[in-house]
Amino acid sequence: MYIFIRVQREPNMMKMFVSGTSMYNEARKWFGLLSFVVAPVLFLVNAPFGRFTPTNQSSRFLVNGINSWILMELVSPIAFIYTFVTSPLATHAPALPSLSEPQTILAGCYLLHYANRALLSPLRTPSRSKTHIIVPVSGVFFNVINGSLMGSFLSSPHARMYQQSRPRTSFYVGMGLWALGLIGNIWHDEILLNIRRKAKSKGKGKENGAAKGEHYAIPQGGLYSLISYPNYFCEWVEWFGFALAASPIPFELTALNPSTLFASLLDLQTYIRILATPGEQFAPDLSPPWIFFISEVLLMFPRAYRGHQWYHKTFGAAYPQNRKAVIPFLL
Repeated sequence: MYIFIRVQREPNMMKMFVSGTSMYNEARKWFGLLSFVVAPVLFLVNAPFGRFTPTNQSSRFLVNGINSWILMELVSPIAFIYTFVTSPLATHAPALPSLSEPQTILAGCYLLHYANRALLSPLRTPSRSKTHIIVPVSGVFFNVINGSLMGSFLSSPHARMYQQSRPRTSFYVGMGLWALGLIGNIWHDEILLNIRRKAKSKGKGKENGAAKGEHYAIPQGGLYSLISYPNYFCEWVEWFGFALAASPIPFELTALNPSTLFASLLDLQTYIRILATPGEQFAPDLSPPWIFFISEVLLMFPRAYRGHQWYHKTFGAAYPQNRKAVIPFLL
């Protein structure tokens, strides 16, 4: 990925700039499409970590859950910092924005999320199941690309000009949603951590509704009264707010014709044209913050759906029947 290519501010500056921009657009295109390919598979195959960890704990392909989680999540802020500072989409080395500028605030929000996700949360987790090696490998791949795209975009001249010319309302609304989502995500994760802490202090078993041999019980409190995965829902709110604050919405809902859209989805030529489209022409208004939000929804929804089924199967009639999977009152 272009994370390893820094624009040269010398005689070959323009040539390297064009190359870096081309690689950025190709990465943006294929990273955006990847989630649409993987999501249907996740409805059929459980990602092998957490409650879906393989039962054969002696397998050589299983690794420490906490250490592997920290490793795969840390690469995202590292890639982000590198590309944000080097600004590979600029033709010259720009000065870093001041602490009060929107780009710096957004960068701080991104790094704060990953400080919690990559370090604070796993280090406070009393226990975590082993995970199949494919999970951290896939996570590193996803996070390197996402962190690189996000840092490159937020440090780009396009992002700076947009923040200077746009109405401030969407930025403030987006930041408010981001803060609510982050708080909600941490709060509901803490409910799950408390279940593990209690299970560890009392020993594994069927006490207090815990599933035998596992650190799981029926979560209570907050949005758990409505959905099985409020931590996922809150994370979607968080990244929707971030995308809203960082860049314009990439499409107009009023411009979408459901019948035309459905017909296009059934036409093989649609997919051939998409695959053949050069990166710089592929959905030019689809920025990395929106790609990340869409990817989060596509990749996390199947796990929430499968996990919701797992809760019902594991706890049976004891599990609240009115809870939806991940979106209150809907899904």
